[in-house]
Amino acid sequence: MTGTTPTEHPSADEITEQERRLTLRRFSNEDAWRLGSLLVEMAHLRRAPVAIDIRRGAQQLFHAALTGSSADNDAWIDRKRRVVERYGVSSYLVGARYREKGVSFEESSRLDPARYAAHGGSFPINVEGVGLVGSVTVSGLPQAEDHAMVVEALERFAAHADGSSGVAGPPS
Repeated sequence: MTGTTPTEHPSADEITEQERRLTLRRFSNEDAWRLGSLLVEMAHLRRAPVAIDIRRGAQQLFHAALTGSSADNDAWIDRKRRVVERYGVSSYLVGARYREKGVSFEESSRLDPARYAAHGGSFPINVEGVGLVGSVTVSGLPQAEDHAMVVEALERFAAHADGSSGVAGPPS
């Protein structure tokens, strides 16, 4: 998906593979700043009217609201992030799993849609040997594009982390 505009929803299997590939070796406050700055740079180049949020646990480590975004984007960030925190996977993966069952998250999850949104754009930050430590979320574009922007940024970030790949290798 790198550099392209997604035109259809990826399958749950494809999103699961993205999450597996993008397990990081570590994630510090400085890493959050670097990843957030990369997302801001990408959004500026694309003139994307997005808000960006990065958290580790309950702590917000990075937030930016670019021109054209609004407080509604912050509300979407919170709703998508809560899905990651509750299910431990990306908000888009949760939505894909419901779509593949032929039902909607809003009708079938029994969760308040004012607090939870299984739409693309919030991605788990998983660390090798630790698991879920936080999330990175983008809001302001169609959900497939929010998700794709986060995935592309994580791929670029991981490729330059510590001078190595930055991501965990396949399990042995």
